Amino acid sequence: MSSAPRVWRTRRGWLVLAIVAAVAALAAALWGWTHRSAVRYVTARVTAGDIRRSVGMTGSLNPVVTAQVGSYVSGNIKSWTCDYNTPVKIGQICAQIDPLPFQVVVDQDKADVSTSEAQLVKDRAALVDAKVTYERDSKLLNQGIVSQAQIDTDKSAFDQAAAQIDLDIAAIESKKQALKAAGVNLAYTKIVSPVDGMVITRYIDVGQTVVSSLQSSTLFLIGKDMTRMQVDTNVSEADVGEVAVGQKAYFTVQTYPKRTFWGTVRQIRRGPITVQNVVTYDVVVDVSNEDLALFPGMTADAHIITAEHTHVLRVPLPATRFVPEGATRTEGRPRGRGEREQADREFRPDGGAADREARPERGSRPSFAEPREDGAGPRGGNRGPRARIWLLVNGALKEVAVRTGLDDGTLIEVYSPQLAAGDPVVINAIKPESGSATLVSEAPQQQPRGGNRPSGGPRL
Repeated sequence: MSSAPRVWRTRRGWLVLAIVAAVAALAAALWGWTHRSAVRYVTARVTAGDIRRSVGMTGSLNPVVTAQVGSYVSGNIKSWTCDYNTPVKIGQICAQIDPLPFQVVVDQDKADVSTSEAQLVKDRAALVDAKVTYERDSKLLNQGIVSQAQIDTDKSAFDQAAAQIDLDIAAIESKKQALKAAGVNLAYTKIVSPVDGMVITRYIDVGQTVVSSLQSSTLFLIGKDMTRMQVDTNVSEADVGEVAVGQKAYFTVQTYPKRTFWGTVRQIRRGPITVQNVVTYDVVVDVSNEDLALFPGMTADAHIITAEHTHVLRVPLPATRFVPEGATRTEGRPRGRGEREQADREFRPDGGAADREARPERGSRPSFAEPREDGAGPRGGNRGPRARIWLLVNGALKEVAVRTGLDDGTLIEVYSPQLAAGDPVVINAIKPESGSATLVSEAPQQQPRGGNRPSGGPRL
């Protein structure tokens, strides 16, 4: 009789243990499944501001007009007065070539002119004598004192003396022109500035021999009006189509990393520049240099603004790509008539009344929440491409349909009556067991244009 209760107690104990083990296993499985499926969402705020797209390139600074001063004559440099960074005026003497050899030529030509003038005086006297002889013999011919042959000889001598006068006058003019040329060469021994500006480079020194030829060497490099500079940039053939004359541009130089310089596109030169099969085009940007802070030859990290929208709503680009697990992608699929009408009502300024009643403060949002009549907003208001983003409201995801506009590779312009600055938009999701920021689901990414730059750059 005592063995039966003992067996029953043993069986009951095993049963209790089995139930406890099953409950523990179920609780552990439920806890693991709950924590394994929990997802933490990474959010960013919807911001209001400006967004711009730009083409980036490098360039070099140069004066708008550069004068390369050479020498017309050959000789040794006797002295120079214009050094680096020297302000110069038109006609200012910057260097002097030894004038002595040229002065000798001038003196010789002056002597030749004097000789020719003396010869003219002599020949004029001879002309007078020949005339007197001819006239006297002509009278004696009637008296039979002289022969006709003598008269012919006198006439010939008179004509030659007259011709000699013309020859002397021409010789004097020739000598004077030679003297003038020698004077010009003597004047060219003074190297003068052809423009108002500043000496950028001096290539000569005292005693140096200057040789004049068809390709004469440069003695000075002078920049005209250094208060106005230009940036010669190399824009790739893929981006040059977006650049237009009059567009704004900004750039920085290494010596002033925290200073931004602004300019305007003045010229797009159509001559291609090909280096290792890479084709670029020279785009000239005008920039003011009133404080002379910019030097010729500096390397500029330039950006030409090709499009800009102001006072718009912006979200990070990943926000338009994010799709939570289990959600279906509807972008690009055909819509039925009812779906299209419903989507259009959501985007009209008078649509979304229920949402505005729940959040009445949205009715007083600034004008950037409305489509822009000039089409400069999100692709002309309702004409922009559609997308959807996800807001995190009270720990739950809320899908919002938006129209997208301009993007700069980091931020994208969006519009929706249900969207306001400061709203938390989901850009990523993290699973706890991964231990890192694991993207749960995301639409196919679009690579930003190579030349675009974020809108966080300098503001106008």
